[in-house]
Amino acid sequence: MTTPRLLSCAVITVLALSACTSGAPSEPVVGTSSASGVAGTGGETGAPSSGTPTPAGLTTEEYRAALGRARGPIREALKKLDATGVKGLDRRLEQTVTAMEEAVAGLEALTPPPEVGAEHGDYVGALRRLVGALGAAQEDVRAQDVCTGPAVLTGVAESGQLSPVRKSAEALADLGDYSTDVVPVKVAGERSRRLPNGRYIASESRPGRAHLELRNGNTRDAVVVLVRGKKKAIRVYVRKKSKFKIRGVRDGKYKVYYTLGTDWDSKARSFTRSCAFEQFGKSVRFRTVRTATQIRWSNWTMTLNAVAGGTVRPKRIKPGDFPG
Repeated sequence: MTTPRLLSCAVITVLALSACTSGAPSEPVVGTSSASGVAGTGGETGAPSSGTPTPAGLTTEEYRAALGRARGPIREALKKLDATGVKGLDRRLEQTVTAMEEAVAGLEALTPPPEVGAEHGDYVGALRRLVGALGAAQEDVRAQDVCTGPAVLTGVAESGQLSPVRKSAEALADLGDYSTDVVPVKVAGERSRRLPNGRYIASESRPGRAHLELRNGNTRDAVVVLVRGKKKAIRVYVRKKSKFKIRGVRDGKYKVYYTLGTDWDSKARSFTRSCAFEQFGKSVRFRTVRTATQIRWSNWTMTLNAVAGGTVRPKRIKPGDFPG
């Protein structure tokens, strides 16, 4: 029975050493009780400290400087995005999100002066939601549902993510003349701008005898571009469910490109929403032949939508390859 008794003592020793000093029953202890120890000293009373000091807030000047360091990159990123047309929009939007993410992360790490803590939280939260909305817009850009930088900003404004940034920035600025205005551009509401059917956006002189008839049976307006060699000779607007004849086309071999979409932005030279970019599947040649008794030339008709019996399949191209 020796071994089991030793094992029991070994286990109980961890809990109460006095119970394992002997294998025999313990005798009662006789005497007076006493206690001893070392008394601590200190100037504080109450609950013990957790050992983690509360971080001190920034001074007003330090906080103002930190806001300014974040403000610059955000303003610059949004300004560049607003100036971006269809070419390179996906890359520019990604750069905007990255720059704003870094700036907002810096603001989130700050400990502001106590008197502006709530307003700082509202401001940073509004900026964080704006970054999220811009990040989500990347999918719309890749799908070509949104096609220009201004249209991206219009979209986030329509979703309600731009106004809170401005309001929270004003509320924070009023408490200490802080520089918090991070949206440097005017953002317009959603529009559906159109040019008249057959409006020439740009054109060389047209002294020829031939014509090119364009038929747009799509549900979106189109801009057609004729390229001869390396020259963008003609750009013309053709409304949906409409047709138009380009008269006087010069002799030569032309590549024909067209873009479809909604809301024509003349400054960006692109539709801002629901855009597509295509090249006619074959070049068209215009040639005038003169003989002693007659002049002969060739006319062309081009349909921009799919039709039964069509002979040419269009080629989908990237936005950056469109000669707008």
